[in-house]
Amino acid sequence: MFLRALVFSSLLVLAGTYSVLAQTRLVMIEEKGCIWCARWNKEIADIYPKTDEGKTAPLQRMDIHAPRPEGLSFARSLHYTPTFVLIVDGAEVSRIEGYPGEDFFWGLLRQMLVDANIAILE
Repeated sequence: MFLRALVFSSLLVLAGTYSVLAQTRLVMIEEKGCIWCARWNKEIADIYPKTDEGKTAPLQRMDIHAPRPEGLSFARSLHYTPTFVLIVDGAEVSRIEGYPGEDFFWGLLRQMLVDANIAILE
């Protein structure tokens, strides 16, 4: 019983620093014929779920022309593909508009997670 209380109180302390219990995901807004979406798919898509970032913010794909899924709140309109929107508990926290290439994508995504106080799973 003591160990369970200790673990729970430790999680509460961590939750004050990082949103460890938040539902976090990365929504990729894409469309058919988007060459930058295709490039992201070629360079990143296969490895993404295996990375710390991908485990922390699993990918959800969404067509820019499709109706918005219920339970997702975007801070502003979606105009460009790809757009990568970090969603925490159903609301947009930040986004990357366009695909800046593999070298910049990972750093920008990691910074988005840090800025949102999301503990990066390892």
